[in-house]
Formats: sequence, structure tokens, C-alpha cells
Amino acid sequence: MTDSVVVCGAVFDGVSGELAGRTELRVHDGVIAEMGPSVSRSDAEVIDLSDRTVSPGFIDTHVHLTMDAGALAMQTLGSTATKVLTGLSLANEYLRLGFTTLRDLGCMDPEFPTVDLRNAIDRGLVTGPRLVVAAHILSSTGGHGDLSGFYPSRWDLPVSAVADSIGEIRRLVRREHAHGSDWVKTVNAGGYFSVGDDPARTSWLDEELAALCATAAQLGMPVAVHTGAADACKQAIRAGVRSLEHAYLIDEEGAEMATAAGVFVVPTMQMTQEDLAMLHAGTLPEQAVWKFSRDSEQILESQRVIAASDVKVAYGTDCGMFPFSHGILEFQAMVDAGLTPLRALRAGTSVAAELLGRDDLGVLRAGASADLVAMPGNPLADIAVTADVDFVMRGGTVVRADEASRGGAAARAED
Repeated sequence: MTDSVVVCGAVFDGVSGELAGRTELRVHDGVIAEMGPSVSRSDAEVIDLSDRTVSPGFIDTHVHLTMDAGALAMQTLGSTATKVLTGLSLANEYLRLGFTTLRDLGCMDPEFPTVDLRNAIDRGLVTGPRLVVAAHILSSTGGHGDLSGFYPSRWDLPVSAVADSIGEIRRLVRREHAHGSDWVKTVNAGGYFSVGDDPARTSWLDEELAALCATAAQLGMPVAVHTGAADACKQAIRAGVRSLEHAYLIDEEGAEMATAAGVFVVPTMQMTQEDLAMLHAGTLPEQAVWKFSRDSEQILESQRVIAASDVKVAYGTDCGMFPFSHGILEFQAMVDAGLTPLRALRAGTSVAAELLGRDDLGVLRAGASADLVAMPGNPLADIAVTADVDFVMRGGTVVRADEASRGGAAARAED
């Protein structure tokens, strides 16, 4: 791989509260080898981004590459191969928006399509963003991860990972580990698009969720939990999860508990905006209308509680439940809910990387992975410019380089 020198007009390094000025990065073998006001250009291709702000590649910690909420019941019946191929296409489209790393939190398929997709990308068989995966959504019968409510009662489709005893819960966790999941995904409250459950109610018993988390911890697997009710958020924190997904109805006590325990919150705020738009347009699925109509104001208030707290907020969207093309709007949704632009940017870079346990991602420094995005303007002053990314590098390979983002050209440097 030819070395590259990226000339940046300004830099957000993933952490600092202010942009750094003109900076050069030398990229070698997919890693930032050198970073400073000037670096060696010998035998390197120069990429001119001197009129752009450069940031670490964005990280979305909650997506579903193999799920389509608009046709979930029928899409679930599709073949595993169809889901993998569709997921690969979506992943590469999302990569072009700047998302160089994704955490996929569950498919509805009896096989392990996202594990296979991750492995194919890691081996270089196909190109795409870096994937971290929880293959399935572990649920109680009738919980948010149980899709049986979508089908007639005589159907018995092996698309849900359901258990109702501690022994069976442990078996499901061990199966996820055996077949290559990085994380365990579970649900301890109902959801809005699923049938027959309620986000305001807790679905696991304390001892059941504790057994799931203890088994995962013994196997070295962190746990992400879809959660809603304030009591469910607190149950999950006590059980030892690493991240609360959505936390729809969290209260101040729950936010304080999460902060004290070092638990991350992934609030998926743009999804709420998508659901509100569908509610007002009359296109929200029937099973979601009564639940979302009841809870929408409280969800928005809980988002303000999260923004006002010191909890670790990580960027996640739930794309797959709405179009991936809208996922980049999460930055703006977080700021609209009360997060500062700096905190939103950290959520999508260094904090998301911390959630994933990857100190080589989400930051720009020597030794970090060369995952870069460039955009016009200053995202600390106007978070909306994150939607204008026009240059993307993933692991040292340029995957998007619009003409405007390169000052018209990239040239081989002279010694």
C-alpha cells in the first residue's frame, strides 16, 4: 500500500474542545504513522484537504444491516444469503456517509449472517466498514426480540432467540459466543414496532437478566440491552450491562446510576424524530401507534435528561428501523435534544470507540487506525456540516473522494 500524506485545513481529533489548525497526517499500512504541522512526504501520495475539516471516521454503535422495519415480517422470511448481500450494500452506502465502523445489534435469522459479513470484510473478500456484531437478539417469550406475534399462531419460525429459564438463557449466550458474536444483545423491555409487548414494562426477571450478564461476562462478552421503562434501565445497570440502547423512558435516577457505573447510553434520538414524522403522517405501523402516542413526550423528556447528565453518550441510530441515509442526522438530533456539538462529535468518535473497547479508533493520533472523514465548515460551530462529508478513508484506503474535497487533485509528492 502506497503511503499517503493528508493535508488538513483543520482537525477535530475526536477529543479536543477546539479544532486544530493546519495539520498533516502520514498514513502507512492503514495506520497514522506521523501527525503534525508537517510530515515527511517522501514517496507518498498527497491528498489535499486544506479547505476541509478532518475528523476521525464516524462510528455508529447501533444498526441492523439485515433488518427492514418497513417490511419486517416478510423480510425476515427471506434467505440468509439475501440478507447478507443486502446488508453488504447498505454497509457500503453508509461507509460513504463517513461511518467507518458499525456495531450491528442483531438479525432475525436462524443463521449468523452478520458474523459471516464481518468475517468476509475482515478477510478482504469484500470491502465495507469495520463491523462489530451481536448476531441475535436474546429475548423472553413475548419480549421485544420475539417475532412470533407477526405470524399466525400455528407457525413455528426459528427466527427469534427466545428463552424462559436461566438454563436456556445461558445456552443462548453460549451459542452466541460459540458462533462468533462479539457482543451479546438482549432486551429487557418492550418496543414500539414489535407486537404484543410494551416499552413501559420490564420483560426479564432480575435473576434472568443477571444470569445472562454473568454468563456473558464469564465468556468475555459485553452486553447491550434494548431498554425502555425507567425501572428496566435500572435493572440493566444493576445486572452489569455495558450499554443501554434507546433508554426511552430513563429518569434522572437512572441517568445518575449509569454515570456512576460507567454504563454507556446509546439514545437513538433521530429514530424518535422518524417515528414522530410517521405518527403525524399517519404511516406509523398500527401496533406502534398507541404505544408511541402515549410515550412520545416522555421519550423527548428522557432525551433531555440524558443530555443534562454526565452519562457517557455514544452515537447509535437503529438504522434498519429507518433508512440508513438518515443515520447521519443523529448528530443534529443529539444537539437538538441538548447535547453540545462537541459532546455529539465525541459520541460519534472517541466515546463510541471507548464503548467498543477500541483505543485505535475514534481518534486522530500517531498509532491510530487511518479512518478519516472530511467536511466543509466547522462542526463545533455548526453540527449540520457532518451531513456534508465528501471524503472518506477507511484503514488507509480512500473510499470516497469527491473533487471538491481534494482541492481538485491529489498528486505524487516530490522528494
